[in-house]
Amino acid sequence: MTDTSNDSSPLVSVVTVNYGHSEVTCDMLATLFRISYPSIQVIVVDNHAPGDNARVIKEQYPQILLIEAGENLGFAGANNLGIEHAHGDFILLLNNDTEVSEGFLEPLIDKMRSDPQIGAVSPKIKYYYSPDTIQYAGLTPINSYTIRSRSIGFAEKDDGRYQTDTITAYAHGAAMLISRTALKSIGLMSTAFFLYYEELDWGFRLRKAGYKIYFVHNSVVYHKESVSTGKMSPLKTYYLNRSRWLYMRRNVYGFTYLISILFQCLIAIPKNITQYLIKGRFDLLKAYLRALWWHIKNAFNENIYAHPYLKT
Repeated sequence: MTDTSNDSSPLVSVVTVNYGHSEVTCDMLATLFRISYPSIQVIVVDNHAPGDNARVIKEQYPQILLIEAGENLGFAGANNLGIEHAHGDFILLLNNDTEVSEGFLEPLIDKMRSDPQIGAVSPKIKYYYSPDTIQYAGLTPINSYTIRSRSIGFAEKDDGRYQTDTITAYAHGAAMLISRTALKSIGLMSTAFFLYYEELDWGFRLRKAGYKIYFVHNSVVYHKESVSTGKMSPLKTYYLNRSRWLYMRRNVYGFTYLISILFQCLIAIPKNITQYLIKGRFDLLKAYLRALWWHIKNAFNENIYAHPYLKT
């Protein structure tokens, strides 16, 4: 696989983040270096997990650019760091806990090049351990009151219902291709999120700037879902809820914002606390309350509304 580009196969910079699972990252790279697309640059950003030696990735795949962050920058910060080192006309953010099909990249590039107003695309994402089951075939817009969205096709069998490209509200952070032109326009991901919702915030900014986002039906990526954070872990509970409220603060305005705050305080927060108590999940309750406390402490922090831009 070369990193040279031409008019028919523009260079794609693939950015992936490793945190504590170098063996999983190597499995992903094994599939990535077997794809049919001829022009990629591969960047692995290591988020410095204790007990993990990311240099084994470079030893196994010397053609990659390995960037050792030296600290945990989170999903947004690490991807932003990788993007700053990207040379491609297009940047593909690809989770390290995915595996790709041989011809997955060509349909994404073809879709992006079909219309200059397309800013980002995502493939059909299926569950690696249930390869006939869909995780993502697009996303509905986030409800401004509940701050919830619905993943189209989620947990459905891939029976042919999602066989056309469609405009979607958001690309999926596990596998999303964005153009350099769009990046220069809207900037990088907000590092205020650290984990979760950052790509949704990015998608909102893309659409606000006039770009379109597409789900591409004939590109397939398989996702090993939550290798790094675990299912229903305190870490996931903390960042999901902190980031959900952060999205609300950054992207909901005026009277709608007031109603959203009231919904969270009067319905969502009491409901979630009660559920954690009933289930005896005091670890999750503690994480949930920590997320709420973060927002109380940062109620007047103007930095949460900022986002960085490409330096070059």
